[in-house]
This record gives sequence, C-alpha cells and structure tokens, in this order.
Amino acid sequence: MSGSPPPTGGFVRRIGLFQATAINMSQMCGIGPFVTIPLMVAAFGGPQAVIGFVAGAVLALADGLIWAELGASLPGSGGSYVYLRQAFQYRSGRLMPFLFVWTAMLFIPLIMSTGVVGFVQYLGYLAPHMSDTTGDLVGLGMIVLVVLLLWRGIENIARLTAVMWAVMIASVAMVIVAAATDFSPHRAFTYPAHAFELTGSHFWLGFAAGLTIGIYDYLGYNTTAYMGAEIKNPGRNLPRSIIYSIVGIMAIYLLLQIGTLGVIDWKRMTDPGDIASTSVASAVLEETWGKGAADVVTVLILVTAFASVFTGLLGGSRVPYDAARERVFFRPYAKLHAKHRFPMLGLATMGVITAIGFLIGRHTDLATLIQLLTTVMVLVQALAQIAAVTVLRRRQPTLRRPYKMWLYPLPSLVALVGWLVIYGYADKNSPGRHPIEWSLAWLALGCVAFVVWARFEKVWPFGPREVREEYVENPVADEVSA
Repeated sequence: MSGSPPPTGGFVRRIGLFQATAINMSQMCGIGPFVTIPLMVAAFGGPQAVIGFVAGAVLALADGLIWAELGASLPGSGGSYVYLRQAFQYRSGRLMPFLFVWTAMLFIPLIMSTGVVGFVQYLGYLAPHMSDTTGDLVGLGMIVLVVLLLWRGIENIARLTAVMWAVMIASVAMVIVAAATDFSPHRAFTYPAHAFELTGSHFWLGFAAGLTIGIYDYLGYNTTAYMGAEIKNPGRNLPRSIIYSIVGIMAIYLLLQIGTLGVIDWKRMTDPGDIASTSVASAVLEETWGKGAADVVTVLILVTAFASVFTGLLGGSRVPYDAARERVFFRPYAKLHAKHRFPMLGLATMGVITAIGFLIGRHTDLATLIQLLTTVMVLVQALAQIAAVTVLRRRQPTLRRPYKMWLYPLPSLVALVGWLVIYGYADKNSPGRHPIEWSLAWLALGCVAFVVWARFEKVWPFGPREVREEYVENPVADEVSA
C-alpha cells in the first residue's frame, strides 16, 4: 500500500537530506525568478515589487509547514494524493485523491512548461536572431532530452541533481555579486508616487498579482514530498528538506530582486523592446561586467532552467503511480520500469503535456499562464491539504507524527488567506481570460470523470466505502542515513 515499506521490486529509499534539499531548491530556483522579476515589477508598477517576493515567501513557508507535517506522517510516493486519500476517505471515498491526480496531471507538467518557455527566452539573448519556429523546436528538443535522462535509475539521478544544484547556486550567486558591484540604492529604493497607497484598489490588485507570481517562483519546495517512498529517514529528512529549501531560496530571491533593481532601471523591465524585459539577469551582467560575462551567466541560467524542469518531472511523474496502484487512476500508470524502477507511463504522459504547454506558453502571455495554472492548483491541492491536516489530527490521533506543525493552526490560517487572495483576484488580474471559470470547469469535468470511473470500478458511491488507515496500522520505520 502507499507509503508502506516498499514491496519487492518497488521504490528504494536512497535519497538523503542534502540530495532532497538540492532537488527542492533546483526546482524552486529554476528559470522562475529570472523571468518573473519584470512581471513582478509590472504588477506593482515600480521597485516596491520586492513586496511580492516577501509575501510569496510567507505563503510558501506557511504552506511548507503543512507539507512538512503531512509528508513526515505519510511518506509515500505521490505527495498530495496520499494525504488526501487518508484524510477524506471517511466521507467521500476516493473522490479527493482522484481529483488531485486529475488536476496534477495537468498543472504539474504545465508548470514545467513555463520553465521551458523561460529557457528559450534566455537562449534568445545568446541568439537574438532566433526565429519563433527555431525556438519552438529547441524547447521541444529540451523536453525530449529531459525525459531520456530521467529514463534511468534513481541513484544516478540523485548524483546528477546534486551537480545541477551546484550550477544553479553558481549562476544565482554570480548575478547577485555582479549586482552588488554596481548597486545603486537610489535606483533600488526610489518609488513612484502612491506606491504604498493601501486605501486604493490598485495596490491590492498588484499585491494579489505579485503574490501569485511570488508563490509560483517558490513552487518546488514540495517536490520531495512526491518522492516520500524514496527518501531516507523520511520523518526527519522530508520536513527539513522543505523548510531548509524555503528559507534558503527566500534569502537568495531577496538578494537577487533587490540587486537587480539596483542595477537596472525598473522602467526598462516594462518595455517589451528592451532586453531587460525578457532576459533581465543577462542585462544585469552586461551592465556590470560586460557582454562576455553576461554570455557565461546566461549559459549557467540555461543549465538552471534545465535542472528545474528535470527535477519537476522527476517528482511529478510519481504522482499517478501511487494512485494507479490503489485503483484511483488508470491502471497502466502503476507499472514500473523493469530495470530502473521508475513509473514509465507517468513520465511519458507528463513529458507530452509539458510539450503541449510549452507551445501554448510560447504564443500566449506568461503571466496569464501562471494565473491559469495557479487557480487549477489551488482548489484541489492547496485548500484541501489545509483541511487535511486538521482532519487527520482528529480522525487519526494515533498516527505517528515525527514532525508537528509549529504554532498550529496559525500556519494553516495564513496559508488559507494567501491562497484565497490568489484565487479571488485571478479574474481581475487576467481580464478576459477567466481563470476562475476555467478552473471550476476542469474540476467539474473531473467530478464527472470520477463518477464514470467509480461506476466502472464499483467503488463509492456505487460500492462500499473503504477505510484503510494503513499508516496507523503499519507505520513507516525511519531508516538511518548512511
């Protein structure tokens, strides 16, 4: 069963704390901040855009504590699928985990597709005359390469991820150091009139858009939770990998954002014809250390973007695997590769959806795409998991909890408010695109699909409600890291 000690031929716990934190940080600090700093500035209308990254960090930390408690208590492969399965089985059977997998098979690879869009965007700095068609082909080729590299054993992937994490740290550090050598406090901290006018709707509209962009940049702190069955000593290492990665990226993002604003005039970032609006990190290096240094760092940023897509598909491909093993998703997704023990169909499917999302993102607005992805994610994953912590504390009081949320229930309340703000302002921040309506339509379609599926499988509401508290009955024994 999900989260129990891996059966013969199943997952093996080989990923330690350092590698787990590296996986999270590589996913968090991919191409995101390098392409969203201009979006954040546009949302706030000035260098006060730093507020968006701070707000995103607060929401990520509050939500991360939810993931930490759930992941330590229920360390199976699949992340949210496992948590929602355990929490909501008492009243709605398999509905919630089914809906999560339904939405995750869409939003996880589409989030990865934004990383591929950013990769091609920065590649345009090195090849300014690259045509749209060439860019499309490059992005599709990158996705194929990622899938081929993931078609390997997890021990090789863990080592490769650690190397890519080091490259990510180097690229971000070079941008931060370069910005510090030519930093202008006047440029970074001179705000336009009425920048902090809290009584007007303009500030809060920008705040909601900035919070959405901010949390998008932090997404990835939960990657190892999807791989709970492959983490050594999960009760200790899973919560620490989540918290360490959030705190580390929080510091990096603030230095990166403030440093960039101290070198590049924020008005340049809102000009579509300026390189600072598409490749702001490259613009910082060109302004401070020259074109040669900018080219080198751009290459490192491309590697960072590649690493984020790599780790995202690594973790995300595990989501449908656990669901399929428990007959909550299509059964072929339960099959592992005979030699390397990874879910083949999950990886292949998400690779295809990532490719489709990349082509959509290349020809639409990136900020709107982020709004659409976030609204789909909020309903089933974010809000449901907030409820799951409380439900499990009441329904399974004897569940082994190696980690308990600090200051409970305050982080849950902070996360609830943050996610509701993002969802409530989505339509206003994407006029004419209707992300709320699209997310509700996708959820309704998922409910219809569940009814059809449940009738075929003869489970609730067309069969008996099954309650299995396997984590209470068979607690996962932590393994000591070598």
